Amino acid sequence: MFELTPEEYSAMMLSLKVSTWSVIIILVPGIFTGWLLARRNFIGKSILDGILHLPLVLPPVVTGYLLLLLLGRQGFIGHWLYETFDITLAFSWRGAVIATALMSFPLMVRSIRLSISAIEIKMEQAARSLGANAFNTFFTITLPLAAPGIITGCILAFARSLGEFGATITFVGNIEGETRTLPLAIYTYIQIPDGTESAQRLLVISVILAFSALLFSGLIERRAAHWIGSK
Repeated sequence: MFELTPEEYSAMMLSLKVSTWSVIIILVPGIFTGWLLARRNFIGKSILDGILHLPLVLPPVVTGYLLLLLLGRQGFIGHWLYETFDITLAFSWRGAVIATALMSFPLMVRSIRLSISAIEIKMEQAARSLGANAFNTFFTITLPLAAPGIITGCILAFARSLGEFGATITFVGNIEGETRTLPLAIYTYIQIPDGTESAQRLLVISVILAFSALLFSGLIERRAAHWIGSK
């Protein structure tokens, strides 16, 4: 039952590829945004926070359509990318990375923000009083202590990317070998005759991958709490 066909294997590997790249491209912006929301007060902070969380409350199809309007070949940004660099994001695996990254970004930011907020600000102030500048304080105090939250955010973003469907199919379509990730492949197989077994195999793989990521995230959180508590 678990011997995958070439098409099923391709969908699984594409999902892992897209999810990995989505985490990579949002990691640095996620850390900066989480730190900004946790440590700084500025005009429009609530608005920024609301905008960042919009993908969590909007229907994914709406997010995908907005991406198509902006980054499609006829979109404002997409047309410029195509004319200037001959880059097309819509209906390509790179576009799938953008869609999944956008949908998972709020989860990463939230995890990192909570982790940084839990750090005693007096520790950062002590480092500054001993002569460390803001840059050194961030990389020697804040970032190491927030590392568990960053790792958890990466895992949650990865798991969310694995399950993304609506924004992906709207922005990049359902092209076999190019944009057909696990959720899209499952959707495809349940629409065709004799596709039940393939859908079930991919369903089991999806559950295993997502559940493993969540278990690993919980393990990291428990070990981090024990490590911080021992300090």
